[in-house]
Amino acid sequence: MSVFLDSELIINDGRIYHLNLKPEDICKDVILVGDPLRVKVIAEKLDEIHFFRKNREFYSCKGSFNNKEILIISSGIGTDNIDIVVNELDALANINFSTRKVCLKKKSLNIYRLGTSGGIQKYDDEIVVSQYSIGLDGLAYYYESEDFLNTQISEKFRSNINWPDAFSLPYCVSCDNDLIKKFSSFKAGITITATGFYAPQGRNLRLNSSIKDLHKKLEKFEFDNLKILNFEMESSAIYFLSKMLGHKPITICSVLSNRNIKTFKKDPKKIIDKMIESSLSIISK
Repeated sequence: MSVFLDSELIINDGRIYHLNLKPEDICKDVILVGDPLRVKVIAEKLDEIHFFRKNREFYSCKGSFNNKEILIISSGIGTDNIDIVVNELDALANINFSTRKVCLKKKSLNIYRLGTSGGIQKYDDEIVVSQYSIGLDGLAYYYESEDFLNTQISEKFRSNINWPDAFSLPYCVSCDNDLIKKFSSFKAGITITATGFYAPQGRNLRLNSSIKDLHKKLEKFEFDNLKILNFEMESSAIYFLSKMLGHKPITICSVLSNRNIKTFKKDPKKIIDKMIESSLSIISK
């Protein structure tokens, strides 16, 4: 069995390099949020708090809700940060830090992303669940295996959107089949994971996006009666890495804006709180 070298598995005082956590700090149910301040928002809703920890943009809080242990971690924005977070979570779960070898008995984590997003469809769903995520970032192709990639959806997407050859090849991954059943009260659909907030999502300020009317093209896309519901910047990487490593991922997002009808919610905090409280109740069952 291979031993992971110091340059590959970086451990400081028994803690993984970026997350600054020890293996005993994690638990089966992990909530990921982008905003470090949202860790505190969720923590305030827990029944008990075991610890707070922070390093760079990675804030962590472990506590319990309805007698279930939950670890909350802020990932920061983007799939590059997700590459760090999911790989380090897996290392904490499945690598022995003393021997630097993979544990003989593997652990599977439930990884829930609770995020914010921009809506694509004209109807007004405030909370949605991502049955599939289409990644426009290309991260999946940096890894050797392409297991769990739904090429049927990604190829239809490339064709329908007329995806430029110069851009990263889109990839598509589904959420965990068991977890989505728990969130059946939310509207399910397809989520687009973009590589940025402005031009990659079709926004124009002083610089114009090279893909014209992107959100209008996305609105029309459909696969197996599922439509593209929203834009965000993390889910495809969470789905791909989690499934490759044997974990169970799902994303639940509040929809704060609508790109096609040019609106933004007047009270985003109310919607985010509703998403958090509903999700905590479901996770703790």
